[in-house]
Amino acid sequence: MLDLTSDLLAHQIDAATGTLSGADASERHLSQLRGCFADQAAFEAALAQGDPLVYSVASVERDSGDGALRFGLGTLYPGRVGQEYYLTKGHYHSWRAAAEVYIGISGAGGLLLETEDGQDGYVPLAAGGIVYVPGHTAHRTVNTGTEPFVYLGVYPAEAGHDYGAIADNNFRQVVVAGPQGPAVLPRAQHLAGLAN
Repeated sequence: MLDLTSDLLAHQIDAATGTLSGADASERHLSQLRGCFADQAAFEAALAQGDPLVYSVASVERDSGDGALRFGLGTLYPGRVGQEYYLTKGHYHSWRAAAEVYIGISGAGGLLLETEDGQDGYVPLAAGGIVYVPGHTAHRTVNTGTEPFVYLGVYPAEAGHDYGAIADNNFRQVVVAGPQGPAVLPRAQHLAGLAN
């Protein structure tokens, strides 16, 4: 039986530090994102300069079973590898039908979305915004700003994370710095531009 005391059920977000009270935190450094960025030469050059923290996730997984929800606070730092903005690994849910809601807390960025049947999209997200990620949709967060991008994700407890499907094929689109700001391009087009 779930304990209904407030210290287990109530949490506080500190957007300035990207922390969530009562949460378990994990970190991803640049070296852990090998294969995520399109420009492998730029990735190796960036990694040769150091192994910066790219993002962290503070998750609360107190409840499980039918109807339970989980949530996590993501903090994605500003930066680029070549022309690509810093990003998360991205994933499908293991239970493909599971949807997720993202709520922007501070900073600016967006979500790359794609489905296994070939649909692609990019949805901007800023403080106060909400993005609904439908089931059967892979999602990757991108920081297009100059400050940490902090967001809250809420999803079914049984959703799970399938990173393997993305690791095998990566996302078909990339978000790069363009002359008029962030631009979303097909990965193949971006790679062809690098070759010229």
